[in-house]
Amino acid sequence: MSSGGTNRALRWTWMITLAMVLALLVNITYVQGFQAQSLRDDPLNARQFADRDSIARGPIVAGGERIAWSDAVAKNRYQRRYKDSVTFSPITGYFSRFSQTQLEDSENHILDGTDPRLKTTSLVDRILGRKVPGGTVETTVKPAAQRAAYEALAASGARRAAAVALDPRTGAILTLASYPSYDANQVAVPNAEQAGAVFDRLNKNPLKPLLSKATGELFPPGSTFKTVVASADLAAGATRDTGVRAGRSYQPRGAGQPINNDAGDIGGACDNASIPLITAYAQSCNTTFAFMGAEQPGNGGVADQAAKFGFYKRIEYDKGLSGAASSFPKTDQPSLSALGSIGQGSTVATPLQMAMVAAAVVNDGKVMRPHLVNRLRGADGSVVQGATRQSLGQALSGDQAGEMRDMMREVVRSGTGKTLQGTSVGGGKTGTADIQGVSYNDRWFIGFGPGTSARYAVAVMTEAPGYGIESGPIAAKIIDALGG
Repeated sequence: MSSGGTNRALRWTWMITLAMVLALLVNITYVQGFQAQSLRDDPLNARQFADRDSIARGPIVAGGERIAWSDAVAKNRYQRRYKDSVTFSPITGYFSRFSQTQLEDSENHILDGTDPRLKTTSLVDRILGRKVPGGTVETTVKPAAQRAAYEALAASGARRAAAVALDPRTGAILTLASYPSYDANQVAVPNAEQAGAVFDRLNKNPLKPLLSKATGELFPPGSTFKTVVASADLAAGATRDTGVRAGRSYQPRGAGQPINNDAGDIGGACDNASIPLITAYAQSCNTTFAFMGAEQPGNGGVADQAAKFGFYKRIEYDKGLSGAASSFPKTDQPSLSALGSIGQGSTVATPLQMAMVAAAVVNDGKVMRPHLVNRLRGADGSVVQGATRQSLGQALSGDQAGEMRDMMREVVRSGTGKTLQGTSVGGGKTGTADIQGVSYNDRWFIGFGPGTSARYAVAVMTEAPGYGIESGPIAAKIIDALGG
């Protein structure tokens, strides 16, 4: 081969080699600089759990208070700390050697500095893997109200309990309390064996303290569901003064036994054959609402109205965080629909969902998506993302919502919630769900306040002997703590 041919071959070899080197560099750049996060999060990547204590995660904040942060415990070693954790754990969740939950999970990449929106370093820094400081998660929660809620739930004697307070006009979650709870500090320890023992104990607890009762568990809502049924009647053309069927007993088609009003209602307005809707709601006449569910507006009308309030869907309150889907039975059996329409049978709801029902009534019928994060900030204080208000739809017209508010006020003025007169509760609905074969009931109260201003919507559920009105004073304490 001539020297010219040799030189051409060498040039081609060098060009091919150079192209391969450049392609390799481009691939390394892409993988390390742009795919690092997805590779890190891959469930098959065991290394994501190897050095979890080497990251100084940013804080989670409520009302200016740090409720979660990282402390240096050794060189390049950090431990997660939680303030009043049994109170705030439904919000923060935990960050452990094995996993993370709640905001520690949904905002993981803001907190650990890997969110692309926090990138302030050069491409070279990204390739070299230099760490960006973790950002701050500012929640919508009001610490005083959260503490008041948890303390009241814990003191109620309930086996399980929850409370949710919302800003009806924005959907901001102001209180998200759950009982029994847990201390995230006990599972955030660096010793894997010690953390594992705590997880084992918590998971064996039949009351499931790791699971938020406010968002993750479903309960029969009792007569608070009559708010949905009354709304369906309003949407079908009724008014607060429309005469509705009442009476001491009602037996829907196909039912083995009649549905009766509570014994305490005997001799009262519920005994009458026909009464105004506002009276039936205030006195919580079972026969009225069982008839509505079975016949008029019927199962379809109630199911459609429930869906408008958010039933049948998992309600997302932060990225990847969703409440359990509440449900009312869609059925052609009047007996099942009647029972479901008084909040028993197959009807189940989360406290978050029932707070959304009360909030929509306050907000002229508009249902807002609940959200738990107010702002995300970088370590330098810059705002990465603000809260976004999102409407989920219109459950009632403004006029219909106004009539529903009047009906809820009547509950406190003359109905089943009249012992709340003089408190900060301006209107509401009581509910008692009988749990077969046990000594306790699910005691509900949903409402709004303070007073006529209706700035806040609240739902409280306590599982204990007694009636729904016994959860009303807890709602008042939460509204008091939120302030006028």
